[in-house]
Amino acid sequence: MKPEVLYIIQLTQQKKFTPKIIHAHVEHLRRLDDDGKLVIAGPLEGEPSGGMVIVRADSEQEALSIAEEDPFIAQGFESYQVRAMTLSCRENNYLLG
Repeated sequence: MKPEVLYIIQLTQQKKFTPKIIHAHVEHLRRLDDDGKLVIAGPLEGEPSGGMVIVRADSEQEALSIAEEDPFIAQGFESYQVRAMTLSCRENNYLLG
């Protein structure tokens, strides 16, 4: 069985948030959650300011599209980087084969 790949969207804040953009971002997260794509999300502590969104996607291209649909990114409030992560867990013997 092929191990599950998750995509980490790391966000770095570029300008001060407004209440309107925060609500739009939360709606984006809700849609991802409703679609079964959202694994976990939240702000990161310390500097630089930013956050992380971990999603299930069929490809890196889909993960990039998910990131670019986030109002934080689409409206220039945050920059981002997408990284793939192979899930290591008890069910796949922590990737030992």
